[in-house]
Amino acid sequence: MSVGRRLVAEGLGTALLLALVVGSGIMAERLAGGNLALALLANALATGAGLLALILTFGTISGAHFNPVVTLSEAWQRNMPAREVLPYVAVQVAGAFAGVMAAHAMFALPLLAASQHARTGPAQWWSEFVATFGLLATIIGCSRSRPAATPFAVAAYIIGAYWFTASTSFANPAVTLARAATDTFAGIRPGDTPGFIAAQLAGGAAATLLFCWLYPAAPKNATVAGTVAPAHFEQPTESQP
Repeated sequence: MSVGRRLVAEGLGTALLLALVVGSGIMAERLAGGNLALALLANALATGAGLLALILTFGTISGAHFNPVVTLSEAWQRNMPAREVLPYVAVQVAGAFAGVMAAHAMFALPLLAASQHARTGPAQWWSEFVATFGLLATIIGCSRSRPAATPFAVAAYIIGAYWFTASTSFANPAVTLARAATDTFAGIRPGDTPGFIAAQLAGGAAATLLFCWLYPAAPKNATVAGTVAPAHFEQPTESQP
């Protein structure tokens, strides 16, 4: 697949992801009648379902990262050339802002508006570390053991992480930057983004280190589609005399 096609897929996929996150947040807030738990539930389910569809749609083209932390991890694991990291991140960030604008346009809001939603402090930063750690753990663990299940596992994890983290699991620097440009249910104040992004990068690095150790890369062509079994990692036993 050409680099151009991969970059278009990453940008478009990230744009649609942000349209899902922000658009469903706006709709949920409008329909929930002030019930924040109901709004969060609707936002989480819509995001998870949409993310699953997007990964299945774009996964075979670009890998469906939609996330600079995932791209950095993939390059670290040598699953993609290092020279493609910056172009991937650039289209992810651009696509994220395009997705916010698309969502705002659907609800007749200003295309961009600085968020006033405060999300800061050690508890929020720790939440983002945990959320991103878990996301990368899911991606690496599933892609190295049962790749066909990875899209479903990632979507399920994101839905759960909306609820068990105090930050509602951004877990994505491109998403974080773009959500600073929406003064809606999904937003984050621009000044709060550096803490989130630092925590996300740290969580992604920690998960990549640990789970690449827990799940060594399978021998090349070990099985179809890279699916591996524990036997592929067992140490050979000494032959009997």
